[in-house]
Amino acid sequence: MDSNRSNRRDAPGPGKQEPSSGRSKAKNPWTERSAKQAPAPQPAEQEQPLTVPADEFPRKHVHQDALRVISRLSRQGHEAYLVGGCVRDLLLGRTPKDFDIATAAHPRHIRRLFRNARIIGRRFKLAHIFYGDHILETSTFRAAPRPEDNGEGDDLLITDDNAFGTAAEDARRRDFTINGLFFDPIENVIHDYVGGLADVEAGLLRTIGDPTVRMAEDPVRILRAIKFATRIGFRIDDSTWKAMCENSGELERAAPPRVLEEIMRLCVSGTALGAFRMMRASGALAVLMPEIDAYIGKRDDPDPVAHDRADNYWRLLEALDADVHAGREPSRALCLAVMYLRVVERELDPETRTLPGEPNDVFDVVSDVLEPLVQDSRLPRRTFITTRRMIVDQERFKKRPGSDPRSLVFTTTDGFDDALDLYRLRSAAWGQGWAMYEAWAAARAETAKASPDALAALRKKGRRRRSRRPRRRKRGGGASE
Repeated sequence: MDSNRSNRRDAPGPGKQEPSSGRSKAKNPWTERSAKQAPAPQPAEQEQPLTVPADEFPRKHVHQDALRVISRLSRQGHEAYLVGGCVRDLLLGRTPKDFDIATAAHPRHIRRLFRNARIIGRRFKLAHIFYGDHILETSTFRAAPRPEDNGEGDDLLITDDNAFGTAAEDARRRDFTINGLFFDPIENVIHDYVGGLADVEAGLLRTIGDPTVRMAEDPVRILRAIKFATRIGFRIDDSTWKAMCENSGELERAAPPRVLEEIMRLCVSGTALGAFRMMRASGALAVLMPEIDAYIGKRDDPDPVAHDRADNYWRLLEALDADVHAGREPSRALCLAVMYLRVVERELDPETRTLPGEPNDVFDVVSDVLEPLVQDSRLPRRTFITTRRMIVDQERFKKRPGSDPRSLVFTTTDGFDDALDLYRLRSAAWGQGWAMYEAWAAARAETAKASPDALAALRKKGRRRRSRRPRRRKRGGGASE
């Protein structure tokens, strides 16, 4: 499948299948393939992996710091491998962003071997090994969660995950087969305990083990599956997709900060459009961001106004993706503004408002919409304030710069560039206002070149004068005290 296909608004995918009470039976367009193309079933659980030479593995892309850590661990008698996404990405010809290491060494042993290591984590302790600004996450092999590590009764949600195990156990407890591969740079081989090599070759994303159990253990895996499917263009196995839909409601129980982190990763992945379409199709969007899901509405809504409303929302995400592909790195505040801009505009309109009471100004409406997210997910207050300012300042771009001295002063404020970024995305998405954007960008370039004295004079000229109330005069003509 074309890796960009899920990122096009007209691309077939779960975005065309609305979540419903019978969504577990929904057809999964990401996984459509003939029986002849289907990969072989996963191998049964085994201690001995399928081991293949890594002669064609692009070893030159492996970070030297990672090789240094594995070499030292191995010399001290500790089994150690590169694991997870870096192995997957190298097999796909992609350059990994991070290099994670799994080892038989316990955290305290790692700390003794590396003075530049720091132990972190509460749910599961692991080591961060620092080489300047480069951090290598090094974890001890984990075993499958024990019954006492889960919730009460039949609750599968993992609340504690600190049981150490073997390499085979560690591989089988990971989320997806494509993330369960181990690369041994010392012996130059790849160990596969879970059938991940076949799934990488087939472009298939599926869980290790029973997908219903794996999604119930950690519902955030639903968002991770969406991330991998859209970012690397893999199809989702039918049983995995069914489990994602059936367990989407469990996302309410996931830690909100962790959920927000995954959503932010989707926004900056360059495939936000495809990811949000898949979130809607699986039911995850309705659980995590009900305001956005309600705004977009159902795909089969016969109302053309509703269809246009959804299309406008998708276009804004498409513009965000285009920004990422152009090499820009959107801030968290910009991502939040893109996600919630249309919701804020709806709440500002008395005819479409869904919140209680009459709408106040845009400042208060942005606060009403975003405040629950700030409180639940522990979003940094500074990010929230920046997002609110970006949305509030959109009104100021309706007039050309220079018509009022205050407009030029606006271009020198701290929040101007952020607000202009959002206006640029709006203009690119909806095909309106590009000339106005260029005028404001040119004004920003001019004030950026101005001298400090010129800027001070400009601010003085644009400063509002305090209006004084006229002094009342006494009937006798004297001024009142």
